[in-house]
Amino acid sequence: MFGRLRLKTPAELRAMVPAGRATGDLLAAARERLVVGATPLDLDAAADEVIRAHGGRSNFRLVPGYRHALCVSVDDDVVHGIPGDRPFRAGDIVSVDGGAEIGGWNGDAAFTVVLPDPERPDVVLAREQLAAAADRSLWAGIAALASARHLNEVGEAIEASVEASGDYGILEGYGGHGIGRSMHEDPSVYNHAVRGRGPRVRPGLVVAIEPMITAGDPATFVRDDGWTVATADGGDGAHVEHSVAVHADGIWVLTAPDGGAEGLAPFGVRPVPIG
Repeated sequence: MFGRLRLKTPAELRAMVPAGRATGDLLAAARERLVVGATPLDLDAAADEVIRAHGGRSNFRLVPGYRHALCVSVDDDVVHGIPGDRPFRAGDIVSVDGGAEIGGWNGDAAFTVVLPDPERPDVVLAREQLAAAADRSLWAGIAALASARHLNEVGEAIEASVEASGDYGILEGYGGHGIGRSMHEDPSVYNHAVRGRGPRVRPGLVVAIEPMITAGDPATFVRDDGWTVATADGGDGAHVEHSVAVHADGIWVLTAPDGGAEGLAPFGVRPVPIG
């Protein structure tokens, strides 16, 4: 134990695998439906179907006051966007966040994609570069976790990656978290360098790492719906996330179909399945 941080036993880590798999599957289904003319509610319905097929339930709906399986954030909405019926348009940058509870254990993950728009190649390119920067920073953070002695090394790696990618902003006040019996648990996982080292990284630690970056100023506000976090300057945002387990033999990305092998390969890190 570290404060309120509860490390998982090997059996509990194994029990988290189905929730991670279901979360990856529901996001894959949402990505497949994400085309020009579809709506965020279409993606939400697809996620629901997958969760039911896995015999689980939406952990997003367990958050008081929230009624959807996904958060879908478009353009200058960075995170916590409520699915609605406005169709996606060509060139939109879309972040999709979702999770599932299976057998009392949770998974949580997110991705960002840019819809094609041949009429605005410059806009599409800038948004694709933003999404790619977010994705690189996610995998940099996960790779850092594989060898980190303390958790705040993850935020340092994310910040360094974002800065190397360009003049992007990192949201403050929002970040990753522990995950297990609840979707949000201790500890906090920062997306930037902070004072202090944070908890020691040990087998049994399971965290959701989730960079949130912006094309411009990282200042944000919450829209009148009480959920959606948008950029103050109207700049684009991107949000990506995976749930990652640390175990005795290495790390395993619970919400990636390959355990994170493809994303970690550029960093020379090989994920190890939970035994």
